[in-house]
Amino acid sequence: MSLKKKFYSLLIWRKKHIQERHFVLIISFIVGICTSAAAILLKNTIHFIQHLLTRDFDVTGVNYLYLLYPLIGILLAGFFVKYVVKDDISHGVTKILYAISQRKSRIRPHNTWSSLVASSVTIGFGGSVGVEAPIVLTGAAIGSNLGRLFRLEQKTLMLLVGCGAAGAVAGIFKAPIAGLVFVIEVLLLDLTMTSVLPLLITSVTAATMSYIFTGTEAMFKFSQTEVFEIQRTPYVLLLGICCGLVSLYFTRVMSKIESLFRYLNTFWKKFFFGAILLSFLIFIFPPLYGEGYDTITSLLNGQFEHIMDKSIFYGVDESYWGVLVFLFLILLTKVFASSATNGAGGCGGIFAPSLFLGCIAGFIFAHTSNFFPFTMYLSEKNFALLGMAGVMAGVMHTPPYRCIPDCRTYRRI
Repeated sequence: MSLKKKFYSLLIWRKKHIQERHFVLIISFIVGICTSAAAILLKNTIHFIQHLLTRDFDVTGVNYLYLLYPLIGILLAGFFVKYVVKDDISHGVTKILYAISQRKSRIRPHNTWSSLVASSVTIGFGGSVGVEAPIVLTGAAIGSNLGRLFRLEQKTLMLLVGCGAAGAVAGIFKAPIAGLVFVIEVLLLDLTMTSVLPLLITSVTAATMSYIFTGTEAMFKFSQTEVFEIQRTPYVLLLGICCGLVSLYFTRVMSKIESLFRYLNTFWKKFFFGAILLSFLIFIFPPLYGEGYDTITSLLNGQFEHIMDKSIFYGVDESYWGVLVFLFLILLTKVFASSATNGAGGCGGIFAPSLFLGCIAGFIFAHTSNFFPFTMYLSEKNFALLGMAGVMAGVMHTPPYRCIPDCRTYRRI
């Protein structure tokens, strides 16, 4: 008996012996394992490429390879998408919503692996974007195609798309509740007893797998050394306003740059304009290389002395105001680097850039405030954490409790 006939016999046996609602729970468990494996593979691949390319960089001097790596990464990713995939794989969440509303929750099979390859190359070689959008699209595609493989009905297929997205978020951040809330808020799935259990199974399974294979540490190592005092509330409110302005700047400028790339109607025009801009920015400001999570971790732990390492500004002015100006310039240019990465042909999302900007915005706010003797002392790392929540909420238009799903300390504040 051929493999196809054996599988067909399995489908018939399943319909006779396993009820649909029970089988969905089994599939949701399998989706959790697959999405977690995809998340772990993506993160490890990116870190391996980055370590391989930058391990011998000079900390105290200029590194001209920053001008070359982003060009290679975007070119490889662009060729892969253009000649191998032959389909648009950008804007992951938008494609999921389109599939749910217009394609009966059917996502093309290549999305189970194409975003992994393209984003690994893009970010590993320095693309200034995040992995969250690609992994969410990958997870949703896994859920959709597993449902189609077992001939499940459309309503169940939509639920499995949500399970895949939830498992991807839970797996990448080790936060099962964040995966559930993401699906409810962003994908707008109805929260019923029928849907919540498969979503929870997928999220918990994916997070557990990540704990097993990558350890129990949160992505952002943060230790709270200073408690929050009620007298600091006005400063928190002011930080919220600043984060709103940063979010507005980020979204408006990104929209303008994306419109500019649409006028460049050929692949090579987009590549040369975007890749050269990205390479130049990374060469000037090395913290723009990749996701920027190393910079976030440093600021969350109050370690900003080495923020100018590997740059042309090393040793120029590492004083109080030197660090502040350097970070402020990064805050202004991050949106150009992220837009150039995707516009030139790379693959990535804006979740990580939003956290990156928020961390820097919160740090700058506290760092500046502490310079003036008449203001209350503000913990720079605490406000960096609050800034991540603020900018993320402003960019995504979502409550801050989901904005830092991978930082468990924040939940206790």
